[in-house]
Amino acid sequence: MAPSSAARVAVIGAGPAGLMAAEVLAEAGCTVTVYDRMPSVGRKLLMAGRGGLNLTHSEPLERFLPRYGAAAARLAPLIEAVPPEALIAWAEDLGQATFVGSSGRVFPKALKASPLLRAWLAKLQGLGVEIRTRHDWTGWNAKGALTFATPGGKATASPDATVLALGGASWPKLGSTGAWAEVLAKAGVAVSPLKPANAGFDVDWSEVFRDRFPGEPLKGVALTFGRVRVRGEAMVTRHGLEGGAIYALSADIRDAIAREGAARLWIDLRPDARVEELQAKLAQQPANQSAANRLRKALRLTPLETNLLREAHGKDLPSDPAALATAIKGAPLQLTAIRPIARAISTAGGVALGAVDADLMLTAKPGVFAAGEMLDWEAPTGGYLLQASFATGVAAARGVLRRRAAS
Repeated sequence: MAPSSAARVAVIGAGPAGLMAAEVLAEAGCTVTVYDRMPSVGRKLLMAGRGGLNLTHSEPLERFLPRYGAAAARLAPLIEAVPPEALIAWAEDLGQATFVGSSGRVFPKALKASPLLRAWLAKLQGLGVEIRTRHDWTGWNAKGALTFATPGGKATASPDATVLALGGASWPKLGSTGAWAEVLAKAGVAVSPLKPANAGFDVDWSEVFRDRFPGEPLKGVALTFGRVRVRGEAMVTRHGLEGGAIYALSADIRDAIAREGAARLWIDLRPDARVEELQAKLAQQPANQSAANRLRKALRLTPLETNLLREAHGKDLPSDPAALATAIKGAPLQLTAIRPIARAISTAGGVALGAVDADLMLTAKPGVFAAGEMLDWEAPTGGYLLQASFATGVAAARGVLRRRAAS
């Protein structure tokens, strides 16, 4: 066989994992063609950039790696090989200086994805990477060639190796439809059902609350589900709740709803105060005041927070200061469903980690590697999603090179 320097590699999917795999392969001398079903590349990356493009997180690996839950053991060596500091150095080599935010998250100073993507594509072009858009991968033909649907009809390719980086199924209008799951399952690859991750949840709000408060944030609250407590913000929507603190709990809540049909979330509206402190301040207010006035004057509760208490505890809030303080520290909300996968930030499920070897090659399809979100792992927002996508892209590319070198 030809040496790795002459290898022809197809990368299918032009998101973070695919483009990173293409870069590593091209730098090693491979002839790389990237295929993507959309008219332009990196659409989901650009969407992520609207929120500042959270590239990774600055926390040490001993805290970083457990964020991947059940997949942490498999992902650990891949992320250790491409740790956050390596990703930061890569971005800065592209001329994109970074900074660490107050939460420990790492962002490019430009606070958007477009400058990084432009510099990255220029680098790939300089390395000789060819990008073919409007190529929708449909599987393999009887001869084992890759097949694509294109505006001009069907197309095929017969590379020496293939890296699949097709994403999950969230935000399908940006390119990730999850259609690959059926293709791979038919090829004998174990694929776990795709599910929404980092998504909001439905709450059966009253009509008044649903119409009055959508788009308003709950700031500085603490959310508790089971034994896990998270500080942060949540956003009220007409459907229910979403936002960073919700996303941090979404995997456990999603699975609980699947088992039990609903899940109870507890909201602490004043997490920095003890019940006794709240009780004392409420007791100083005249007893003949309305509950809304007492809460506003004593504790500066907003109309949103006061009405959330009514959603949780009933229209008639307790007048007793102790009972009212307790209600503020624990407002229970019934979550009835996770929002649809098309609206989720990311996807759980995908190619089972047991279906790939240590180099991320599909054991059922030798010479075909998988990377990024299409693998069965999930993580909260905060930089963990992009970090693992980049790291698995590098791992798959290095797997291709090792296999070619051993041929």
